[in-house]
Amino acid sequence: MTDLLKLDIATDTPFAGGASFGDTGPYRLITGRALLAIRPDEIGADGIYHADRIETDAQGRIRAEADVFLMTPADPAKGNGTLLFEFINRGNKRALQFFNMGAPGNTPRTAADAGDGWLMAQGYTLCVVAWQGDVLRGDGRMTCRLPGYTDDTPTRIAAEFIVEDEKTRFLPLSTKTGTRSYPAAKTDTKQAKLTRRRFPDAPRETIAPDAWAFERIDGDASGLGAGDVMAAEQAIVPCPSHIHLFDGFRPGWIHELEYDATGAIALDMGFVLAAETVAFLRHATTGNPLAGAIRHTIGWGRSQSGRAIRDFLWRGFNADHAGRPVFDGMLPHISGAGKTNMNRFTNLVVAASRQYEDQQNPSDQFPFSYAETTDHITGRTDAILKHPETDPKVIHTHTGSEYWYRRGSLVHTDTQGNDLPQPDGVRVYTWSSSQHWADTRVAKPVKGPCREFFNNVYTAPFFPATLTLMRNWIAKDTAPPPSRIPTVADGSLVTAKAYRDSFPQIPGTLLPADANALPFTDYGAGYATGDAVSHPPKRGADSYAVLVPAPDALGNDRGGLAAPMVCAPLGSYTGWNLRDRGHGHGMIFSFMGAYIPLPETAEEAALTGDPRPPIPQLYPDPESYTAAILQATDQLIADGFLLPPARPIYETLSRNYGASLHHHRL
Repeated sequence: MTDLLKLDIATDTPFAGGASFGDTGPYRLITGRALLAIRPDEIGADGIYHADRIETDAQGRIRAEADVFLMTPADPAKGNGTLLFEFINRGNKRALQFFNMGAPGNTPRTAADAGDGWLMAQGYTLCVVAWQGDVLRGDGRMTCRLPGYTDDTPTRIAAEFIVEDEKTRFLPLSTKTGTRSYPAAKTDTKQAKLTRRRFPDAPRETIAPDAWAFERIDGDASGLGAGDVMAAEQAIVPCPSHIHLFDGFRPGWIHELEYDATGAIALDMGFVLAAETVAFLRHATTGNPLAGAIRHTIGWGRSQSGRAIRDFLWRGFNADHAGRPVFDGMLPHISGAGKTNMNRFTNLVVAASRQYEDQQNPSDQFPFSYAETTDHITGRTDAILKHPETDPKVIHTHTGSEYWYRRGSLVHTDTQGNDLPQPDGVRVYTWSSSQHWADTRVAKPVKGPCREFFNNVYTAPFFPATLTLMRNWIAKDTAPPPSRIPTVADGSLVTAKAYRDSFPQIPGTLLPADANALPFTDYGAGYATGDAVSHPPKRGADSYAVLVPAPDALGNDRGGLAAPMVCAPLGSYTGWNLRDRGHGHGMIFSFMGAYIPLPETAEEAALTGDPRPPIPQLYPDPESYTAAILQATDQLIADGFLLPPARPIYETLSRNYGASLHHHRL
């Protein structure tokens, strides 16, 4: 231990019964709790909010604690000396799923849980420290306990609810059962306001105060798990952390609750916990189960936790209490141009603002890029990377969806949409024509509440290759290939209008009216220093430029890093998908892309007026399709963006015209 942190180890057992992984051999699985006690002036970050108002103990120390999970080689000498830290998403572990092609799960114990075992065969130490302070225990989630504030007072906030079914009547104020809600200071509904609207900018309909209550419904109507020793019953219980709409929520409509909340916690102490625990594992010699085993550290996070990484860097949390760098490399994935928001009364589980949902979530705030640039609206100059003594190397990866939903172009343009060169220590790779959530499991796509099938581009093999590029960069000083992104200069990064004008005119296909625009928004005078968002925030007339990848003749993205399926397409694979009727029809849906199949025959193309070539014209037989997939795979392997084990994966997926991932009758 150190004066700041102690690691209480609860279990230290062989992983998977002592199974061996390649040359690394067996692994240990270690679980425990990190206990932090730190004075405000010892925090290394220069951007922590309200440190002088966080609750302290009698010695003036801020106390916090977090679940810790480690998987490490049983023989440290056989490891590669690299700790891979997962910034977990909403308390859930996903590294084994994305790097090892494993099944999702929070309690890996068996060899099957390890997937193909790639991370272990390479000798990585896996590390998770819970950082999100509003996650509740359950389903194996990792949680932490963070302090509150000495000056916590009720504050007016807003919560948004969208459901896609007709049966939901009550919800936690956080919107998620597994997420802590900020309770209402008073449960008198006349002192709150509930509205609903059909579209984000549609007029709000006020729901009468006697049509809802701060309540929850206990019990199970099925009688299978009511928790009642006598009989299956339900009870309606007054509860300041839930909302009960008596007639139910309207599917697809945006319901918004304004209320006075209490119970704020110091969320950014989760960043301090993560940083100090990694520093302890890297440097401490006493009480450290990894003592002497770690030479390099890499952080990885996707979506919400990718945004967390960018916020972590921007606000200086990559410095520990001694001023040492915490991470040598960072791998933020599908974060878009956003950061997370650690201000008071933030609901961290809420997804970043999109075209239809959560528009008032301040997830996308200047600066957007790792490179220094000037905000043309405010005149501020800033950058994500502005701490040269501790800034790590960064490989930022995102998909086609981030350009449509998450303003991803601003990662590599200035605020007016001009190409912006990145620092030498940064690479940006756009996984073109793929979507935000790309499952590692193989299945045919479905439509959900959308007009088109969900995007089915298979990108899982990019993950281990990207990690390998980063490790070679920090451990061997071997720089990765240059960024691969669409650019304004070569015409592959364009406005949404230019995209619509260039996209093939496929009969029956509705195109997005626009990407998710980003108007300048004023969130209140105290927002920049950690206060809650002033409600309602004030939207200005000026906007930041949001550009999208230009389409080619088949409707696939130009520029960027194309997966084999995009190099040899069987359809138009887009980063956008539109909501169907009854679900905000015509607006882009959540984070999903689309798969619009190519015609299967020349007759079909002629009858439907589809301007795209039929599949047999591109690939006369299944073998020619497989050959095209393997040609693209081999080139990506040669360039370092895929590893050799990806070849048999893509070969298997290509069989019978990619039947396992596509809809066709060829």
